[in-house]
Amino acid sequence: MSERSVGEANKPAGGTLADRVTAELMRLVRGGAYPVNTRLPTEPQFAEQFGVSRTVVREAISRLKSEGLVETRQGSGTIVLNPKRNTFRIDALGGQIEARAVQEVRCGLESEMAALAAARCNDAQVARIQRALRRIDDAVADGCDGVAEDMAFHAAIADAAQNPLLTSLLEFIGHVLRDVITITRTHEARREDFFQQVKAEHAAIADAIARRDVEGARRAALQHMQTSIQRLTAAESDDAGAAPLV
Repeated sequence: MSERSVGEANKPAGGTLADRVTAELMRLVRGGAYPVNTRLPTEPQFAEQFGVSRTVVREAISRLKSEGLVETRQGSGTIVLNPKRNTFRIDALGGQIEARAVQEVRCGLESEMAALAAARCNDAQVARIQRALRRIDDAVADGCDGVAEDMAFHAAIADAAQNPLLTSLLEFIGHVLRDVITITRTHEARREDFFQQVKAEHAAIADAIARRDVEGARRAALQHMQTSIQRLTAAESDDAGAAPLV
């Protein structure tokens, strides 16, 4: 399939390139073009096939994972799953209530992830976390929203935790997590106090991990998640009567 068929022929239906590539991949997988237990083509191959960037393909594959259609296996690539098996799925966000629900789930996940990172990290992983932290500031300074960089920061912590299930879980909820972080960072961009709070919270998590302070990392990550919920509630009050931010 060419870029024209994905990017132009389906254009009247609306949606982003990621939406259209996702829809096409779901059609192919569910239609049997890629049978159960077979490996999907690589990101570069799909990017060439659809005429889109690897970032678009990566987002589409993440959504297929969330639907339980595929999974990534170490050394085997992305494998097609039986669509009839029972799977846990997270529906697309519809507003602030759903965003809070995701943040509440992340309270336990992120706090234990940070604690494990502090207990198990090596120097290279600490350096990666610090680089990811700096890149958030760099992205904001360049006028970007910092969403991808924020996600990369949390992914670096998951990597330092050295538990492959944590990394897989973050990949599984990737597109929903991106929606939530987009919402929260939109609020932070409008309020300097929010922005400074988040910056300090991220730094506290990174510093505790670098010190190998397990309990400190756990507390810092939990505080970050809990105050993010408070910021969502405050933003809801600010936006009362206004159009949703999603």
